[in-house]
Amino acid sequence: MEVDLTNIKTIGFDADDTLWVNETYFRETEENFAELLESYETKNKIDQELFKMEMKNLELYGYGIKGFMLSMVESALELSNNKISPEAILKILSLGKNMISHPVELLDGVEEVLAKLQPKYRLIVLTKGDLLDQERKLEKSGLSKYFNHVEVLSDKKEKNYMNLLEHLEINTNEFLMVGNSLKSDVIPIVNIGAKAIHIPFHTTWAHEMVSSEEEQVNDHLKLGSIRDILKYMN
Repeated sequence: MEVDLTNIKTIGFDADDTLWVNETYFRETEENFAELLESYETKNKIDQELFKMEMKNLELYGYGIKGFMLSMVESALELSNNKISPEAILKILSLGKNMISHPVELLDGVEEVLAKLQPKYRLIVLTKGDLLDQERKLEKSGLSKYFNHVEVLSDKKEKNYMNLLEHLEINTNEFLMVGNSLKSDVIPIVNIGAKAIHIPFHTTWAHEMVSSEEEQVNDHLKLGSIRDILKYMN
């Protein structure tokens, strides 16, 4: 699909699974969590109940590792009928802490692309998650120098984007969003009249899945790599 990007002055980048690896570590932790509880339930049941717990707690805790940790603990108590040992709870907390302290793994081509775009465009980070954790990851990544602004949103809905663009005095027709999620980074952006680039990551959280009808959203580019942005923007 042809998308006119000639008016773009500001480019927003999602962080997790767009700039660096994230979802992979959640999947690995879920595997370890299921192993801890294998004496109580099947892996499939454990996965299902943990996801249900995450969705139940999302409005309360928001996105991010800390909320995920609390949901694991609560799920473990429910699945074990409160019989799980204190030692196992400590192991669950350790799984979460390991995620928080994990080295940041940049996706291929990210720094090269940012370095080439930064002199010509205003670059900002627009991501969801825990503020402290995202700030920590950005600092570890070494990418801070490329961005004019960093915003950690409670959610990525049309209203969130509109409020932020208004606050930053960015015209919607001059804004481009780059991310791995159709649900969070593309559909709401297109709906407010801005442009979007979708770069799928090999693993997608179930909460970010969209229907086949929603996948047909217009006014965005689907690229195989972040490097492909330079074909359109450089």
